[in-house]
Amino acid sequence: MIADMRSIDQDGIALCSEDLAEIADADWRIAEERFAAIKPLIHMPQHSRQEVEQRANEVGINTATLYRWLKRYKAYGDVSALIPFKRGWKSGKHRLPAFADKVISEVITDYYLTPQRPKVQKVIIEVQRRCQQRLIEVPSPSTIRNRLGKLSEREILRGRGFRERAINKFQPAPGSFPNANFPLAVVQIDHTPADIILVDDIFRKPIGRPWITLAIDVCTRIVTGYYLSFDPPSETSVAMCVSHSMLPKEDWLALHKVDADWPVWGIPQKIFVDNGPDFRSNNFERSCLTYGITLEFRPVKTPRYGGHIERMLGTLLREIHDLPGTTFSSLKERSDYDSEKHAALTKSEFEEWLVTLICKVYHQRMHSGIGMSPLRKWEVGIFGNGDLHGIGIPPRPQDRLTVLLDFLPAFRRTVQTFGVTIDDISYYADALRPWINASAPDNPAKKRELVFRRDPRDISAIWFFDPDLKHYSKIPFADQSMPSMSIWEYKQAREKLKREGVKSVNQHQILLAITELRSKVDAAQEKTKKARRQAQRRKEHEKNISPATPVLAVAPVQNATNSMTTLSDLGDDFNPFGDVE
Repeated sequence: MIADMRSIDQDGIALCSEDLAEIADADWRIAEERFAAIKPLIHMPQHSRQEVEQRANEVGINTATLYRWLKRYKAYGDVSALIPFKRGWKSGKHRLPAFADKVISEVITDYYLTPQRPKVQKVIIEVQRRCQQRLIEVPSPSTIRNRLGKLSEREILRGRGFRERAINKFQPAPGSFPNANFPLAVVQIDHTPADIILVDDIFRKPIGRPWITLAIDVCTRIVTGYYLSFDPPSETSVAMCVSHSMLPKEDWLALHKVDADWPVWGIPQKIFVDNGPDFRSNNFERSCLTYGITLEFRPVKTPRYGGHIERMLGTLLREIHDLPGTTFSSLKERSDYDSEKHAALTKSEFEEWLVTLICKVYHQRMHSGIGMSPLRKWEVGIFGNGDLHGIGIPPRPQDRLTVLLDFLPAFRRTVQTFGVTIDDISYYADALRPWINASAPDNPAKKRELVFRRDPRDISAIWFFDPDLKHYSKIPFADQSMPSMSIWEYKQAREKLKREGVKSVNQHQILLAITELRSKVDAAQEKTKKARRQAQRRKEHEKNISPATPVLAVAPVQNATNSMTTLSDLGDDFNPFGDVE
């Protein structure tokens, strides 16, 4: 059958695998000259040897050469078949005998490209062993290494058990995130350690790298919020970042003395995150549900799904590499640069730089992915233009504190005569009095568990949500002699007492332990980086600055209306935006 016919490899004839654009002009001229020589003979149904010899004499070439040119042209019917062959060994051909070549291929397939990931030297030994068994001439180690070197990275990754890595690196990723076609449709959040060493406020000596938690709107690429801290990523980091993302930022800009616009706030429809435990907490999932936010997790081992936030963090880290004290992104980049020696910025100074970078540089410059600046894209998405209807200005939260509290870690506790206990610390205020030994509404025989929330940076008070009054109340330590402290300081004090063998721990002993620990830190902070970092960390916690209270002075806090119970009527919790210029 004609369909089953295949071309055969003829002596002196090779398929033209080169792109025509890659053929040199000189080679084309030679091919055209050869075609002119054979042209009178091409259209003859048959030609005798005498006719070929006559034509060869006319053009001054050997008769055998003219026969070879005719044969090549008739085989392919194309002038490019007459292009002169390159001298030397053809790329892709093997000098090895066929049997040895087959052994190498077998070893690569069933030995090297396996999850066991044998080293190259073991592959060489395996090839030699199999060749010896089959009485085949053993190829040299360099020949085997060359064959391994011709394997593609994708083949190696997939064959040696790195399938996900191969997919992430070589599978095409969509150019846009699904359904992220208007502002606040999808917000991505992620953490990263900043590539910079900061110094403490007092001695201006190195204390280490801070963590950045960042939120970005996928549609506009605008930064909706962030959180900067020396604390590792946690539920608190997420709560601070999400609340900062949802709240207006005029006071925040004033706090950091940045004269710029950051007109971004509002409740996102979807928050897209990785699978870290700080995002997987039940509290965060319930908080998102309360605000009508869909919480979606990135598929496991697929970093390409977080591409927008990853690229934004990469952009941010590259900008940080220009600052004194940068650690760069690798040892190779850092080379002989002494990051700690050159460290110069405090956390406050770095945060001022960060806010300036976000508002005055990143938001203002052209973004290749959206064809305009993020701030302009946000404005178009909000207000619209001639081609697009905007979504309108998001409602402004009336109670900033409620937004923050709704995302902070939550506890469910019964109220006893002495108040409520969390982590063996007692809290009490008159707001708890009506709920002492209260019964559960659906089971009078069972005590009612009520909702309490806590900022781990300052556990001197918790927040109680009164289900009847529908607001939060601040509940301080029952023992007013206890100092303000973070949950981390408290745990350190308990560990100290445990090491000392104190079986019955009371709050007075904890107070003494914390005082002792702080004294040691204060005495050591000039000498050691760890102590300076801990002292600075405590100082940052004592400022009690959050997206809900972006002020240096701590003002008396009033009860906060709980948005959990009023989201069905946003008008009760949100004020309309004022005059728009």
